[in-house]
Amino acid sequence: MFTQQDIDQIKARGLSVEMVEKQIENFRNGFPALAVVRAASGGDGVRQLNDKEQERAIELYKESMASLRTIKFVPASGAATRMFKELFEYVNDDKRTPGIDKLIVNLEKFAFFAELAKYLKPQIDDKEVVRNIIVTGLEYGNKPKGVVTFHSYKEGARKPVEEHLVEAALYASNGKTANIHFTVSPEHKPLFEALLAERQHHYEERFNVKYNVSFSEQSPATDTIAVNPDNTPFRTDDGKLLFRPAGHGALITNLDKLDADILFVKNIDNVTTDERKADTVTFKMVLAGELLRLQQRTFELLRAMERGEDVDKEAIGFLRDELCCLMPDDASHDLIRQTLDRPIRVCGMVKNEGEPGGGPFWVRDDHGREQLQIAESSQIAKEDMHLMKEATHFNPVDLVCGVMRYDGTKYDLTRYTDPKTGFISSKSAGGRELRAQELPGLWNGAMANWNTLFVEVPITTFSPVKVVQDLLRPEHQ
Repeated sequence: MFTQQDIDQIKARGLSVEMVEKQIENFRNGFPALAVVRAASGGDGVRQLNDKEQERAIELYKESMASLRTIKFVPASGAATRMFKELFEYVNDDKRTPGIDKLIVNLEKFAFFAELAKYLKPQIDDKEVVRNIIVTGLEYGNKPKGVVTFHSYKEGARKPVEEHLVEAALYASNGKTANIHFTVSPEHKPLFEALLAERQHHYEERFNVKYNVSFSEQSPATDTIAVNPDNTPFRTDDGKLLFRPAGHGALITNLDKLDADILFVKNIDNVTTDERKADTVTFKMVLAGELLRLQQRTFELLRAMERGEDVDKEAIGFLRDELCCLMPDDASHDLIRQTLDRPIRVCGMVKNEGEPGGGPFWVRDDHGREQLQIAESSQIAKEDMHLMKEATHFNPVDLVCGVMRYDGTKYDLTRYTDPKTGFISSKSAGGRELRAQELPGLWNGAMANWNTLFVEVPITTFSPVKVVQDLLRPEHQ
C-alpha cells in the first residue's frame, strides 16, 4: 500500500506504518457507538451542591491554594474561521443574511469598533466594512480567537488572552505566581507573544502576581491520514499522502506534559467581562475544592490497600456514592484498585438551554462498570438518540483535573483514553472529497477512563463566542 517515499513521510511525522494502517482500518470498520445507559441528571450523576457544600469546597481549596501547583490550560489553536464564516460568505459569495444585517446595524457596539474605525473611509459600503474585519484592516479571518478584541472597558479593550490572565490571577494562583498554558498553532504563536509582551505586565501590577505563561503546539505525530471515499489513501497533486490534525483530543499529549497538582481546563472563547466574572471565579473554586475532597479520600483508600488492609467494600461504596462509578457485582480486588487509581476530573455542567454540543451520560464500559462520560451525538447509536433529547445538562468545557497519584508520581494520561471513541467526517481538499478521522475528543474519549464527577454550575459561567454576533450578548457588552 505504501511506497518507500510514503514510509519516509510517515516516519518524518513521528508516526509508524502500523499506526497509519490502524487508522485506515478505522475508516473501513468505523467506530462502535458508546454503550449509553441513560442521560445523567440532577441527583443521578449530576451533583447539585447546596450553599453549605459550596462554601466547604471553597474553604478547602483556599486553605490549600498556597501549597498547590496549579496551571490554567487553555486550548487556543486554530484560526477564528468559524467565528467569521457568515462574513466570508458575504464577502466572497455576496450572501447577505440577517446576521450580516445585525452586524452592520450594531457595528459600534463591538469592542473592536475603535480599532476597525481607523480603516473605514467615508462613504464605504457594507461589504467593504466586512472585508476590513476579516480580510484587510483587522484581518480577523486569519487570526486566532485569542487575539480578537472581545470586551470594552474604561481603561481600554481586552482580548480573550487577557481575560484568561485575569481569571488565572483570581482563582489559579498561589498568591505569588499564576501559571497559564495555551495550546497554539505555530503560525499564530508570535501574535500571542506580541500581545503578552504588551499587556502581561499591566495585569501583573494590577493583581500583584507574576505570570508564568507557556505554549505548546499539537504534535504532528497525532495527525491522522486522510482517505478517499473508497478508503484508499488520499494523495495530493504531487503524490504525497495527506495528513490532517486529529481534533482537540490530540491535546491529551499536551496536557500530559504539564506537571501540576490541579489543571483548570477552559476554552479560549469562554470568557466574560469583569462585571460578570464573580460566578466563574466562585464555581472554579467549588470544582477545585470538590476535586481535593475526592482526592483525599481516594488516596486514603489506596494507601490502605497498599498496607494490605481489606477496604474493598468501602472503596466500592465510595466509587458508587462519590465518584458515580457502579462496579459490577463480581468486581475483583484488582479491578476495584485499578478503578480507584485513575486521574480524577470534576466537570461543571450547566442546565441545557439549547446550546449545541455534548452532555453528561452514564455509560457501560468493557469491564461492566457504569460510569460518567461526556458524550457527543456522533458517539451515540441511532437507537439511543432519544437519550440525547432526555439530557437535562450540557457540557460547557469547564474542567478541574487531578493528575497526581497518591504516591506523588504523575499519571501517564495517554493510558486513560478510549481509542474506540474517535469519529469520521467528510471533508475536501483541492476540490476533491475525502474522509477525515478525529481522535477521541479531549473531554470525551481522551478522558474516558478517568474518575469523573459532574457538578451543576450556573449558566452565567458559560459565555462562549461561536460567531461574531455572540459578542452582542449581554455577557460581552
